Amino acid sequence: MLNNLFGGGEDLSAIITSETFLVDVRMPSEFAGGSAKGAVNIPLDTVASQISKFKNKKNIVVFCRSGNRSGQAKSILEANGISNVTNGGTWDNVAQYCN
Repeated sequence: MLNNLFGGGEDLSAIITSETFLVDVRMPSEFAGGSAKGAVNIPLDTVASQISKFKNKKNIVVFCRSGNRSGQAKSILEANGISNVTNGGTWDNVAQYCN
C-alpha cells in the first residue's frame, strides 16, 4: 500500500488530539484545494527555516499528498532536534481523524 510505503501506518486516532500540531507540507496552491481541519500550511521547502514554529509542540503530525514530502519533513525536523513528529501520510488520511 502506498500509504504504508510513505507513512501513515501509525495509529493516528491515538495521536491526533485538539493539541496536535497538524502541518500540511504541500504547496500553498495544493493546501488551498483542501486540507485537514485545523492544519497549518508550512511547505516542505520552508520547513528547515521555520523550525521555531515546531518547538514546544506536544505532538506534531506532518502530511502531504502521498506521504513522500511529509517523510522528508519529518527527517528535517528530527535532524533539528524535534523528535515528537509523526508522518501522517496523505492529507485525506489525516483529515478523517480531525473533527
